[in-house]
Amino acid sequence: MSAAPALSASTPEPSMQGPPPSLADRAYVGIRDRLVMLDIRPGEPLNDDTLAQELGTGRTPVREALKRLEGDRLVVAYPRRGTFATAVDITDLAHISEIRVELEPLAASRAARHASDACRAQLAGLARDTVGLQSRVGDRRELLRRDVRVHREVYRAAGNPHLEDILVRQDNLATRIWCLFLDRIPAVAGHVEEHVGLLEAIVEGEAEQAARLALEHVVGFERAVRAVL
Repeated sequence: MSAAPALSASTPEPSMQGPPPSLADRAYVGIRDRLVMLDIRPGEPLNDDTLAQELGTGRTPVREALKRLEGDRLVVAYPRRGTFATAVDITDLAHISEIRVELEPLAASRAARHASDACRAQLAGLARDTVGLQSRVGDRRELLRRDVRVHREVYRAAGNPHLEDILVRQDNLATRIWCLFLDRIPAVAGHVEEHVGLLEAIVEGEAEQAARLALEHVVGFERAVRAVL
């Protein structure tokens, strides 16, 4: 089980304005992001001691994190056998997409209407950084990490922690499916660059445009995966 670059921090981690993350929070984010990017492979066992050493925490924070991750459907615990990364079931795609097509546009629209000036500045910076990714970033996994970061920042900007929590969980599950087929899906950079228009619409307060682009992005994700099945 090798260490992997972490994705950007986002809820359910503490907000930038809140208290610093606890050891359990840090363990949760570190393990979660490895599971999401399939650095911990589906079906792989998770060892408390090994994870604690890699993350620089004790076993107790790791165990607390694994309990949370079980609720996120990213790990499963079996009595007397241990804890394992959940399988990636492609049949879940339709269920995940059914939720995301309803809630991703809502989050984008809310972000366009309610994001603070600081959030809009951050999203504007993300938009600038996302332009021209195809010519600048060749690593598909890095492209996918950038995709996840944009989603999480939009959810945060929406200003509804309950909506954010649901969408982070669903995006995590969707990203695992994406990772499974990453080498077979063409135009990954183009998929990520679609976020430029979405981010700009949010920054400009164009709620209807933001909702439309968010919906198109989610539908395009499902279409891209199904095309390689």
